[in-house]
Amino acid sequence: MSWIPGADADVDLNCPEMVEMVIIPRTGDIGNFEVRRALPFKNKRMVGPFIFWDQMGPGEFLTGEGVDVRPHPHIGLSTVTYLFDGSMDHKDSLGNDMRIVPGDVNLMTAGAGIVHSERTGEDVRLHPSRLYGIQSWIAQPKEREDGAAAFSHVEEQHLPSFDAEGAKGRVILGSFSGLKSPVETEWDTLYVDVALEDGAKLSIPKTTEERALYVLDGQIEIGGVRYEPQQMMVLRPGDDVVVEAKSFVRMMLLGGATMDGPRHIWWNFVASSKERLEQAKQDWKDGKFAKVPGDDEEFIPLPEK
Repeated sequence: MSWIPGADADVDLNCPEMVEMVIIPRTGDIGNFEVRRALPFKNKRMVGPFIFWDQMGPGEFLTGEGVDVRPHPHIGLSTVTYLFDGSMDHKDSLGNDMRIVPGDVNLMTAGAGIVHSERTGEDVRLHPSRLYGIQSWIAQPKEREDGAAAFSHVEEQHLPSFDAEGAKGRVILGSFSGLKSPVETEWDTLYVDVALEDGAKLSIPKTTEERALYVLDGQIEIGGVRYEPQQMMVLRPGDDVVVEAKSFVRMMLLGGATMDGPRHIWWNFVASSKERLEQAKQDWKDGKFAKVPGDDEEFIPLPEK
């Protein structure tokens, strides 16, 4: 997904001891399709390697309509696409052409540079359709920022799942509850899709250095404080945390080890140096990035600001 300009998220610092802050996303629009952005946030640039977080939808398209994110570039990051409803077709400059559906995960690693597009399939546009999911970016380690681009797609049935005492979920990236995702990452990363029945509890151990929860549906309680959906609760490092569902809950657990230094972000580029961002800007302007086979007739131009 390409960077969409929008207002900064808001923050709530009135939290129990084990919650560092609550980020309240701001809403943006991409062609009559609503997104909610929690990261990056001015007071919390990253949670582990996660540097960008958008909730896409839920939204509906009329017949003939859909998402059309034209070819655009990335450097220094990996995009993680995970859907709850609908589908999107991914094409990139490595020649990958993949449809992602709910429960699957796309991990596209940019390294020194990659170009991709994301669109609703022509066959899907023959009927009304829906789209709902999370688009996130994870920063690459400094030593891999200028490495080779890569792409991996793992189907839902190959991601490990758990189901016990009213809590069930799927481990998308990293390790949780004794399970390990087969998706390879370059940094210590945690990403879990969780559903809780009303009254169920989930223990989140302190073993992962930086963690956050993003509630999609329902109410949760942490340390006697209730939280509404469409908020990101950043958990304090070093604390074991117990989450209790106060209704049926769907939420995402994300995080990982603290990154190896700060990152700069501009448009679709992430880098540990501003000089690298400037080079990427010029390279895109000069047409030096590779094109996307089968989707090379248009592109998103470099923003003027």
